Amino acid sequence: MHGTPHIVSDVMTHTVAAVGRGATFKEIVRMMQDWRVSALPVLEGKGRVVGVVSEADLLAKEEFHDGGPDRYTQLRRLSDLAKAGAVTAGELMTSPALTTRANATLAQAARTMAHSKVKRLPVVDEVGMLEGIVSRADLLKVFLRNDEEIAEEVRRELVAYLFPTPASLVRVEVNDGVVKLVGRIRDTSLVPVAARLIRAVEGVVDVDFELEGHTDARATTEAPSETARSITPL
Repeated sequence: MHGTPHIVSDVMTHTVAAVGRGATFKEIVRMMQDWRVSALPVLEGKGRVVGVVSEADLLAKEEFHDGGPDRYTQLRRLSDLAKAGAVTAGELMTSPALTTRANATLAQAARTMAHSKVKRLPVVDEVGMLEGIVSRADLLKVFLRNDEEIAEEVRRELVAYLFPTPASLVRVEVNDGVVKLVGRIRDTSLVPVAARLIRAVEGVVDVDFELEGHTDARATTEAPSETARSITPL
């Protein structure tokens, strides 16, 4: 999918383990163990996501099992204390659920996960019906793109527009996701722009440059040529 950002539907898991509001504590633990996941969407009706129950929600029961923190701390953590006494998914879950859409970009999903400190997001449609789930590991799949695929996208979508021939002659090299542009260009002021755009290409780990500025044949011999090497973008 050259030239367009990958979206959640490209990497999400369509087969999802989920529970209803009435699922018991032990049923939830067993399902997490069987599916090797740390959180489960909670559904009602025909599949509308109403919450998420996670390992953190379940651990409150163990934390307060032997009395736990002192009374003052318990009063400050009433929601955790309530979950310690909960026995069903409807009582344990965090609601409303933090979700994403299938057409969200991977960057948008990653920001949501990072800001909310969650490991996975249910993927829902416009009315909140469950369509899949996306995890941190799913978002990292773009870094499995091979080097030649990345190089081809950089050549066609970026270099061809920023540094067109014949004034420019740029070779694109990619090694383990690190992109390197080598050659001669007309305008070295475009290097920081190129750096930002290349870093936005999915699967790119880093970017480096070995570029020399093009000297117009009409310029005086005293005019020095510009050189851009390993420029760090602003």
